[in-house]
Amino acid sequence: MLERYATLFWDFDGVIKDSVAVKSDAFESLFTPFGAEVATRVRVHHEQYGGMSRYEKLPLYLRWAGRDGSEAEVAHYCELFSAAVLQKVIDSPWVPGAREYLRANHARQFFVLVTGTPRAEMEEILMALDLAAYFREVHGAPASKRDVIESVLARSNCSRADALMIGDSASDYAAAKAAGVEFLLRRTDLNRNLQQQHFGLQCEDFIHG
Repeated sequence: MLERYATLFWDFDGVIKDSVAVKSDAFESLFTPFGAEVATRVRVHHEQYGGMSRYEKLPLYLRWAGRDGSEAEVAHYCELFSAAVLQKVIDSPWVPGAREYLRANHARQFFVLVTGTPRAEMEEILMALDLAAYFREVHGAPASKRDVIESVLARSNCSRADALMIGDSASDYAAAKAAGVEFLLRRTDLNRNLQQQHFGLQCEDFIHG
């Protein structure tokens, strides 16, 4: 199914690594000092909006916690969050078949990583996992996924019909739809609503389809 596309845009958490729970735990832990109700609300929101970047989420979560969400405070919590998740993301399970597909096809297809994780952090993760050489470009927050897709297609002269976005969240789906490219949903327990809304391509992983 993937092989017919010239360009593949990959999300990371929940698509290449099963690391969504790592970030759910970290957000919940960061806001536990503000009470169980706030911490639970943060976790539920994060899992519902998995593709949003921490730069969008943390100001909101800090307001829920009764904080002012200043630029300095958001930056501080971004640092705390990064420190909490970096190694755990690296150590999290692989989505079956993702690493093998990247390794086998990176020379034949144009792979672009587009994620809500900050680019520098994502590049550090890719180096630790020995994946960096498989991606022609790596894009992270705060870049818009839609803007990345459109920019890459324009610069590479790739038609929209020959491009595919692979993701697991509503924001991935929205970016693909807005950019006019096909979308492959990697099904998880957290995106059951999206599974009912998206009538296009879906898979459990990259081995079993």
